[in-house]
Amino acid sequence: MFSRLRADIRCILERDPAARSAWEVITVYPGFHAVVLHRWAHACWTHGFKWPARFIAHWARWMTGIEIHPAAKIGERVFFDHAMGVVVGETAEIGDGCTIYQGVTLGGTSLYKGTKRHPTLGRNVVVSAGAKVLGGFVVGDGAKIGSNAVVIKPVPAGATAVGIPARIIPSKTDESADVAEPQKFSAYGITQDDDPLSQALRGLVDSASGQEHQIALLWQAIEKLSAQPGTKDCVPGDAARDESFEADKLTQLIGK
Repeated sequence: MFSRLRADIRCILERDPAARSAWEVITVYPGFHAVVLHRWAHACWTHGFKWPARFIAHWARWMTGIEIHPAAKIGERVFFDHAMGVVVGETAEIGDGCTIYQGVTLGGTSLYKGTKRHPTLGRNVVVSAGAKVLGGFVVGDGAKIGSNAVVIKPVPAGATAVGIPARIIPSKTDESADVAEPQKFSAYGITQDDDPLSQALRGLVDSASGQEHQIALLWQAIEKLSAQPGTKDCVPGDAARDESFEADKLTQLIGK
Protein backbone atom coordinates (compact mmCIF):
# COMPACT_ATOMS: atom_id res chain seq x y z
CA MET A 1 0.00 0.00 0.00
CA PHE A 2 2.74 2.45 0.96
CA SER A 3 4.69 1.68 -2.22
CA ARG A 4 1.61 2.58 -4.28
CA LEU A 5 1.20 5.80 -2.34
CA ARG A 6 4.85 6.70 -2.93
CA ALA A 7 4.42 5.97 -6.64
CA ASP A 8 1.31 8.18 -6.75
CA ILE A 9 3.14 11.04 -5.06
CA ARG A 10 6.19 10.67 -7.27
CA CYS A 11 4.16 10.72 -10.49
CA ILE A 12 2.49 13.98 -9.43
CA LEU A 13 5.84 15.57 -8.63
CA GLU A 14 7.11 14.50 -12.06
CA ARG A 15 4.12 15.74 -14.08
CA ASP A 16 3.12 18.92 -12.24
CA PRO A 17 5.78 21.65 -12.05
CA ALA A 18 3.64 23.43 -9.44
CA ALA A 19 4.09 20.56 -6.98
CA ARG A 20 6.93 21.47 -4.63
CA SER A 21 7.01 18.64 -2.10
CA ALA A 22 5.47 15.31 -1.15
CA TRP A 23 3.84 16.97 1.87
CA GLU A 24 2.11 19.47 -0.40
CA VAL A 25 0.82 16.65 -2.61
CA ILE A 26 -0.50 14.69 0.37
CA THR A 27 -2.26 17.62 1.98
CA VAL A 28 -3.64 19.85 -0.80
CA TYR A 29 -3.91 17.82 -4.02
CA PRO A 30 -7.53 16.69 -4.58
CA GLY A 31 -6.47 14.36 -7.38
CA PHE A 32 -4.32 12.41 -4.95
CA HIS A 33 -7.12 12.33 -2.38
CA ALA A 34 -9.59 11.09 -4.99
CA VAL A 35 -7.35 8.17 -5.97
CA VAL A 36 -6.74 7.14 -2.35
CA LEU A 37 -10.43 7.34 -1.43
CA HIS A 38 -11.39 5.45 -4.55
CA ARG A 39 -9.16 2.57 -3.54
CA TRP A 40 -11.05 2.33 -0.26
CA ALA A 41 -14.38 2.51 -2.06
CA HIS A 42 -13.31 -0.03 -4.67
CA ALA A 43 -12.15 -2.46 -1.98
CA CYS A 44 -15.54 -2.20 -0.28
CA TRP A 45 -17.32 -2.70 -3.61
CA THR A 46 -15.37 -5.81 -4.60
CA HIS A 47 -16.00 -7.36 -1.15
CA GLY A 48 -19.74 -6.86 -1.46
CA PHE A 49 -20.14 -3.77 0.72
CA LYS A 50 -21.97 -1.77 -1.93
CA TRP A 51 -23.54 0.97 0.19
CA PRO A 52 -20.35 1.82 2.13
CA ALA A 53 -18.53 1.93 -1.20
CA ARG A 54 -21.07 4.37 -2.64
CA PHE A 55 -20.96 6.46 0.53
CA ILE A 56 -17.15 6.76 0.38
CA ALA A 57 -17.38 7.69 -3.31
CA HIS A 58 -20.07 10.27 -2.52
CA TRP A 59 -17.97 11.77 0.26
CA ALA A 60 -14.91 11.81 -2.02
CA ARG A 61 -16.93 13.65 -4.65
CA TRP A 62 -17.97 16.25 -2.10
CA MET A 63 -14.39 16.66 -0.87
CA THR A 64 -12.55 16.70 -4.20
CA GLY A 65 -15.04 17.54 -6.96
CA ILE A 66 -14.06 14.28 -8.70
CA GLU A 67 -16.76 11.63 -9.10
CA ILE A 68 -15.51 8.08 -9.54
CA HIS A 69 -17.86 5.14 -9.36
CA PRO A 70 -16.50 2.61 -6.83
CA ALA A 71 -16.69 -0.18 -9.43
CA ALA A 72 -14.36 1.63 -11.82
CA LYS A 73 -10.85 0.20 -12.13
CA ILE A 74 -7.91 2.57 -11.75
CA GLY A 75 -4.29 1.53 -12.21
CA GLU A 76 -1.15 2.84 -10.56
CA ARG A 77 0.40 6.30 -10.98
CA VAL A 78 -2.86 7.82 -12.25
CA PHE A 79 -2.92 11.60 -11.87
CA PHE A 80 -6.11 13.66 -11.83
CA ASP A 81 -4.64 17.13 -12.49
CA HIS A 82 -6.92 19.93 -11.17
CA ALA A 83 -9.74 17.55 -12.16
CA MET A 84 -12.74 19.50 -10.84
CA GLY A 85 -15.82 18.08 -12.53
CA VAL A 86 -14.30 14.79 -13.63
CA VAL A 87 -16.78 11.89 -13.91
CA VAL A 88 -15.65 8.27 -14.21
CA GLY A 89 -18.39 5.73 -14.89
CA GLU A 90 -19.03 2.32 -13.39
CA THR A 91 -17.38 0.11 -16.03
CA ALA A 92 -14.55 2.49 -16.88
CA GLU A 93 -10.96 1.28 -16.64
CA ILE A 94 -7.96 3.59 -16.38
CA GLY A 95 -4.52 2.13 -17.06
CA ASP A 96 -1.23 2.81 -15.32
CA GLY A 97 0.32 6.22 -15.77
CA CYS A 98 -2.73 8.00 -17.17
CA THR A 99 -3.31 11.72 -16.68
CA ILE A 100 -6.81 13.19 -16.62
CA TYR A 101 -7.55 16.91 -16.52
CA GLN A 102 -10.55 18.91 -15.33
CA GLY A 103 -13.99 18.51 -16.81
CA VAL A 104 -13.35 15.08 -18.32
CA THR A 105 -16.16 12.53 -18.61
CA LEU A 106 -15.54 8.83 -19.09
CA GLY A 107 -19.17 8.08 -19.80
CA GLY A 108 -21.45 5.49 -21.29
CA THR A 109 -23.94 5.48 -24.14
CA SER A 110 -25.89 2.39 -23.11
CA LEU A 111 -28.51 1.91 -20.42
CA TYR A 112 -28.19 -1.89 -20.20
CA LYS A 113 -26.97 -3.17 -16.86
CA GLY A 114 -24.13 -5.65 -16.81
CA THR A 115 -22.64 -4.48 -20.09
CA LYS A 116 -19.39 -2.66 -20.78
CA ARG A 117 -20.74 0.88 -21.09
CA HIS A 118 -17.68 3.03 -20.33
CA PRO A 119 -14.26 3.33 -21.98
CA THR A 120 -11.03 1.56 -21.18
CA LEU A 121 -7.90 3.72 -21.18
CA GLY A 122 -4.60 2.02 -21.86
CA ARG A 123 -1.32 2.89 -20.22
CA ASN A 124 0.00 6.49 -20.23
CA VAL A 125 -3.07 8.01 -21.86
CA VAL A 126 -3.62 11.77 -21.53
CA VAL A 127 -7.23 13.00 -21.51
CA SER A 128 -7.26 16.78 -21.76
CA ALA A 129 -9.56 19.33 -20.14
CA GLY A 130 -13.23 19.09 -21.06
CA ALA A 131 -12.89 15.95 -23.18
CA LYS A 132 -15.74 13.44 -23.30
CA VAL A 133 -14.93 9.79 -23.97
CA LEU A 134 -18.25 8.02 -24.43
CA GLY A 135 -18.72 4.31 -24.97
CA GLY A 136 -17.34 0.91 -24.11
CA PHE A 137 -14.32 0.99 -26.42
CA VAL A 138 -10.55 1.08 -25.90
CA VAL A 139 -8.23 4.08 -26.03
CA GLY A 140 -4.82 2.62 -26.84
CA ASP A 141 -1.60 2.97 -24.89
CA GLY A 142 0.06 6.36 -25.14
CA ALA A 143 -2.91 7.98 -26.88
CA LYS A 144 -3.83 11.64 -26.37
CA ILE A 145 -7.32 13.12 -26.24
CA GLY A 146 -7.36 16.83 -27.08
CA SER A 147 -9.18 19.44 -25.00
CA ASN A 148 -12.98 19.42 -25.46
CA ALA A 149 -12.82 16.50 -27.88
CA VAL A 150 -15.83 14.18 -28.01
CA VAL A 151 -14.56 10.64 -28.60
CA ILE A 152 -17.14 8.05 -29.62
CA LYS A 153 -14.94 5.40 -31.27
CA PRO A 154 -11.71 3.55 -30.44
CA VAL A 155 -8.43 5.46 -30.52
CA PRO A 156 -5.35 3.53 -31.71
CA ALA A 157 -2.28 3.32 -29.53
CA GLY A 158 -0.10 6.41 -29.85
CA ALA A 159 -2.69 8.41 -31.78
CA THR A 160 -4.21 11.79 -30.93
CA ALA A 161 -7.96 12.46 -31.07
CA VAL A 162 -9.16 16.05 -31.59
CA GLY A 163 -12.40 17.79 -32.47
CA ILE A 164 -16.16 17.17 -32.25
CA PRO A 165 -16.69 14.39 -33.10
CA ALA A 166 -13.09 13.44 -32.56
CA ARG A 167 -10.87 12.85 -35.57
CA ILE A 168 -7.79 10.68 -35.31
CA ILE A 169 -4.25 11.95 -35.94
CA PRO A 170 -2.17 8.77 -36.24
CA SER A 171 1.28 8.47 -34.77
CA LYS A 172 4.13 8.91 -37.22
CA THR A 173 6.34 6.45 -35.39
CA ASP A 174 3.66 4.04 -34.10
CA GLU A 175 5.21 4.52 -30.68
CA SER A 176 3.93 7.83 -29.37
CA ALA A 177 1.48 10.54 -30.35
CA ASP A 178 4.30 12.73 -31.65
CA VAL A 179 3.40 15.47 -29.22
CA ALA A 180 6.77 15.99 -27.62
CA GLU A 181 10.29 14.69 -27.59
CA PRO A 182 10.47 10.97 -26.86
CA GLN A 183 9.93 9.97 -23.24
CA LYS A 184 8.69 13.46 -22.29
CA PHE A 185 5.24 14.11 -20.88
CA SER A 186 2.90 16.36 -22.88
CA ALA A 187 0.52 18.42 -20.77
CA TYR A 188 -3.06 18.66 -22.06
CA GLY A 189 -2.23 16.38 -24.98
CA ILE A 190 -0.93 19.25 -27.09
CA THR A 191 0.02 18.04 -30.56
CA GLN A 192 2.36 19.64 -33.05
CA ASP A 193 0.31 18.16 -35.85
CA ASP A 194 -2.73 20.02 -37.18
CA ASP A 195 -6.34 19.02 -37.11
CA PRO A 196 -6.79 16.60 -40.04
CA LEU A 197 -9.89 18.50 -41.16
CA SER A 198 -7.83 21.70 -41.41
CA GLN A 199 -5.20 19.82 -43.38
CA ALA A 200 -7.85 18.58 -45.81
CA LEU A 201 -9.32 22.07 -46.24
CA ARG A 202 -5.88 23.58 -46.83
CA GLY A 203 -5.28 20.91 -49.46
CA LEU A 204 -8.49 21.89 -51.24
CA VAL A 205 -7.58 25.58 -51.04
CA ASP A 206 -4.12 24.93 -52.50
CA SER A 207 -5.59 22.76 -55.25
CA ALA A 208 -8.20 25.38 -56.22
CA SER A 209 -5.58 28.11 -56.20
CA GLY A 210 -3.27 26.04 -58.41
CA GLN A 211 -6.06 25.26 -60.86
CA GLU A 212 -6.99 28.95 -61.19
CA HIS A 213 -3.35 29.79 -61.84
CA GLN A 214 -3.12 27.18 -64.60
CA ILE A 215 -6.39 28.37 -66.20
CA ALA A 216 -5.13 31.98 -66.18
CA LEU A 217 -1.91 30.87 -67.88
CA LEU A 218 -3.87 29.00 -70.54
CA TRP A 219 -6.05 32.02 -71.36
CA GLN A 220 -2.98 34.25 -71.52
CA ALA A 221 -1.34 31.84 -73.94
CA ILE A 222 -4.46 31.67 -76.11
CA GLU A 223 -4.64 35.48 -76.09
CA LYS A 224 -1.05 35.73 -77.35
CA LEU A 225 -1.74 33.21 -80.12
CA SER A 226 -4.91 35.08 -81.13
CA ALA A 227 -2.91 38.32 -81.45
CA GLN A 228 -0.73 36.89 -84.25
CA PRO A 229 -1.44 38.16 -87.80
CA GLY A 230 -4.02 36.14 -89.69
CA THR A 231 -5.31 34.47 -86.55
CA LYS A 232 -8.91 34.88 -85.51
CA ASP A 233 -9.50 36.09 -81.95
CA CYS A 234 -10.86 33.09 -80.05
CA VAL A 235 -10.67 34.41 -76.49
CA PRO A 236 -14.14 34.82 -74.91
CA GLY A 237 -14.92 38.16 -73.35
CA ASP A 238 -15.44 36.62 -69.91
CA ALA A 239 -12.18 34.65 -69.92
CA ALA A 240 -10.40 34.84 -66.55
CA ARG A 241 -7.02 36.15 -67.61
CA ASP A 242 -6.18 37.38 -64.08
CA GLU A 243 -6.14 35.34 -60.87
CA SER A 244 -8.58 36.37 -58.16
CA PHE A 245 -8.62 33.34 -55.83
CA GLU A 246 -7.86 34.54 -52.27
CA ALA A 247 -5.91 31.51 -51.07
CA ASP A 248 -4.04 33.37 -48.33
CA LYS A 249 -7.24 34.77 -46.84
CA LEU A 250 -8.92 31.35 -46.80
CA THR A 251 -5.83 29.76 -45.27
CA GLN A 252 -5.90 32.33 -42.46
CA LEU A 253 -9.56 31.54 -41.79
CA ILE A 254 -8.80 27.81 -41.54
CA GLY A 255 -5.80 28.32 -39.28
CA LYS A 256 -2.05 28.13 -39.49
